[in-house]
Amino acid sequence: MNLSEAVRAGTEYLGRAGVADAQTDARLLLEWTMGITRTEYALDPLRVMEAEKEQVYLEYIRKRGRRIPLQHLTGEQEFMGLSFHVSPDVLIPRQDTELLAEEALKALKPGMDVLDLCTGSGCILISLERLGKERKAADETNIFIGSDVSRAALKVAERNKARHQADVSFAESDLFENLEGRYDMILSNPPYIRTDVIGELEEEVRRYDPILALDGREDGLYFYREIICRAKAHLKNGGLLFFEIGYDQREAVTDLMRKNGYREIHAGKDLAGLDRIVTGRYDIS
Repeated sequence: MNLSEAVRAGTEYLGRAGVADAQTDARLLLEWTMGITRTEYALDPLRVMEAEKEQVYLEYIRKRGRRIPLQHLTGEQEFMGLSFHVSPDVLIPRQDTELLAEEALKALKPGMDVLDLCTGSGCILISLERLGKERKAADETNIFIGSDVSRAALKVAERNKARHQADVSFAESDLFENLEGRYDMILSNPPYIRTDVIGELEEEVRRYDPILALDGREDGLYFYREIICRAKAHLKNGGLLFFEIGYDQREAVTDLMRKNGYREIHAGKDLAGLDRIVTGRYDIS
């Protein structure tokens, strides 16, 4: 097959398998297999594939047809303009979460100590460190720490740290269990899906994302309650708390923060107009 024929065949196969954006995934898998860019594909769509490459591509297509996420096949996902390694041990970074990182970047200043709870792949923390320094919002005086209860996830985070030569550190901890000190900023994209609706999520998510990164317990608010309450002992005076939230959790999370003494509580919407983040400030009594 030539490249155009391969994408057409891949699109048809993935469409029959129920993959939502079959054509895009077929093209991306082709580019990944061939080691070419989108521009190179567009300039030479009639290039004939080597037999070995064709077989590799068709195997990728078959795996994607089984609803294995594209990112698990390529091992890569872009976030905040940076490329991150991902695996089944971590939640695949999503565009919605970039809003959390962008809002944290706006508040970041040189000298701030930053803690990222439930860090997963480390994409939020590493983006803050890299882009913070690039935008002069951070320097060598900042401390960036990410924690996660999953040792497997932390191995992925360490790999991303090395990839981006980021000046960050990671700790294995169940929320604040193994953490000391106080921070100017604590941020988290915690598990927030209600246990009873996980089975209703799209197949790629419910079968391949780690359950630890999804399950927010009975009402989806377990980790917000824990972090909001316990963060008060780990925030400096006037310290900031940033959360990603589910689209229907703004009222519940803001209410929890208000009842726990946080002020300047704000919610932010994603590009789809859905509530996506909540932030607040805590003053030590």
